[in-house]
Amino acid sequence: MTNTHTLKIAGADLVYDVRGPLPTADGRPPLFMIGQPMDASGFTTLASYFPDRTVVTYDPRGLGRSTRRDGRTDHDPEVQAADIHALIEALGAGPVEMFASSGGAVTALALVAAFPDDVTTLVAHEPPVIPVLPDAAAAERARGAVREVYEAKGSNAGMAAFIAMTSWRGEYTDAYFAQPAPDPAQFGMPTEDDGTRDSPLLSDQSWAVSSYRPDVAALTAAPTRIVIAVGEESADIFTGRTSEAMAELLGQRPTVFPSGHGGFLGPESGFPGQPEAFARTLRAVLAG
Repeated sequence: MTNTHTLKIAGADLVYDVRGPLPTADGRPPLFMIGQPMDASGFTTLASYFPDRTVVTYDPRGLGRSTRRDGRTDHDPEVQAADIHALIEALGAGPVEMFASSGGAVTALALVAAFPDDVTTLVAHEPPVIPVLPDAAAAERARGAVREVYEAKGSNAGMAAFIAMTSWRGEYTDAYFAQPAPDPAQFGMPTEDDGTRDSPLLSDQSWAVSSYRPDVAALTAAPTRIVIAVGEESADIFTGRTSEAMAELLGQRPTVFPSGHGGFLGPESGFPGQPEAFARTLRAVLAG
């Protein structure tokens, strides 16, 4: 059974879903699953593989069903971390276990740094944190070029540029920047400008996420067990490289999960990974 609730906090109304009982039936902490800019709908399939656990998902402020009243359009991981902290407090269910992917993994790292007693185990899956890369300046330039294409030609061209950026292998060299902007048609997308310019993925609204500089000292001092996870298909591409670098800063090697960046996604996403195998790995990692 899934129960949907709304938590009203300063500047936002957060919509969240609780699958299972609270307090939990097995006495284990609730399992939070968070993403960004993906909302709770992206975890539908993964959550279904944990019928024995109480799973909590939510839509970050300004995304999906959650609205914001703070007058902002940017997505800041430290603001979102405070939102998650408020949600954990409101549920009275902390500390929790957490699986966090992509921008959600960045939020989760900010959460552990600011509120170290909120999470027992964090599995941070492919956090796209540019500052940890050796070619950070070039990565920022590549990110900026995606935004320029998006602003000039719309979301289809912008998404094609984003795919080209995130699938590039190795550091962003002169060879990368010498390429022409890719044609959306080569990715099966229309070539027309759809007129939108407010995508949290393709605009600069989420640059605070990819520009986030993790507080390694705070993360190391926290009682939280932090596991940096990376997809087996992500080796040497952008989020694979950020995962490798982030894990190294924490004195570990990343834990390899099936598939790629969206490995936990089901068929409803249109881009399915290997959710059953992914869930088995996640269950094993959470068991320690």
